[in-house]
Amino acid sequence: MIRFGIRDYQPHWLNGRDNVIAAHGRRLAGLAGRTLQQVWLVWDLDDDEWFADAPVLFDFGEEQVEIDHQKFDDLSITWNTVDPARPIEDSYFHLAWRAEPLADLQHLPGHSLRSIEILEWIGDGQRDMAEGSLAIGFDFAPAWVTIFNALDENGLEYGPPGPHYRRHRLTR
Repeated sequence: MIRFGIRDYQPHWLNGRDNVIAAHGRRLAGLAGRTLQQVWLVWDLDDDEWFADAPVLFDFGEEQVEIDHQKFDDLSITWNTVDPARPIEDSYFHLAWRAEPLADLQHLPGHSLRSIEILEWIGDGQRDMAEGSLAIGFDFAPAWVTIFNALDENGLEYGPPGPHYRRHRLTR
């Protein structure tokens, strides 16, 4: 399976905090202290906008984590599989990798990652379709960026997580 023409990218979908932490917690925690080199997003060249269905890449030099959401609660975390220098060859969309194409991402490269958290959406106490969906929060103190499930695609938030998240800080 090639997702959106991204060669060598094969998402591994997981559900639930315990499964994600068991599969990736230690390695994610190991990113703390590393310096961010680039944040890569897939750009829709026809619409001149972020193509939020494709993975978000955080390049820390020797480690690159690739985060992707789909459906209501699927989260894929892969490591070092995508080369953003390679062209994307999708037969339907006209896509390309872009480093920090959004203004809020442009100041992040060069910052050291202070900590990383698995964030679990708890909503506002009312019945919420997104309840239990997971996000990944990167603390670059004072900057913070969260990749969350925007109900079948990726979303980005800037600033520390609010009270609608249950926070699970990852440690080595």
